[in-house]
Amino acid sequence: MSSQLNPAKNFFILLLGAGLIGLAPLFVRWSELSPSWILFYRMFLALPFLALINIYFNKKQAFKLQNSKSLLFAAIAGLAFATDMSAWHWSIQFTSIAKSTIIVNTAPIYVVILGVFLFKESVSKQFLLSFALTYTGVFGLVYFSNTITEGALLGDALALMAAFMYATYLLIISKLGKESSINIIFYTTLFTCLFGLIPALIESRDFLPTSKIRDI
Repeated sequence: MSSQLNPAKNFFILLLGAGLIGLAPLFVRWSELSPSWILFYRMFLALPFLALINIYFNKKQAFKLQNSKSLLFAAIAGLAFATDMSAWHWSIQFTSIAKSTIIVNTAPIYVVILGVFLFKESVSKQFLLSFALTYTGVFGLVYFSNTITEGALLGDALALMAAFMYATYLLIISKLGKESSINIIFYTTLFTCLFGLIPALIESRDFLPTSKIRDI
């Protein structure tokens, strides 16, 4: 798929994706459903579109994996992503959207740290400097925030947990580079949907919004 897109289109798609991700926490805060039900529907509603995209680009190779173990890794990645998304959604309920989102986006730091411990990758001095600057900023954001409310620290802690789990998800996905990216996205979304259903059922039996839409 990537070979069919020129750099300008890639940049536009990246910009569009970043913008949509930026809007996501706003809708999470506005939703009447519990955080894990929101996670479930985010994955569930995406599946039909991912399936159609998969069939369109991969044709006969749609949904086919080269290695049987790839499905297991996709399931583990789905579990990590479900934990990440659920923790992030809960974080938004306790702390500000801005703080939660910024903390979650420290995930690349954890990617490098996990890469060092798990895959013995080297760390540059520039990374150490960026690590120090990043967490100085995060600490300052949390400490000097003027939106401190009851449970805010819990929300910040959940956001940190979400960042760590997102880093875990990214590392697992990186080991599936030989597989079709669309296939991997489809399967990880499917498993995230299934794993997200478990906490959703525990949190609430209300799987649909309770408010009624008024006739205009």
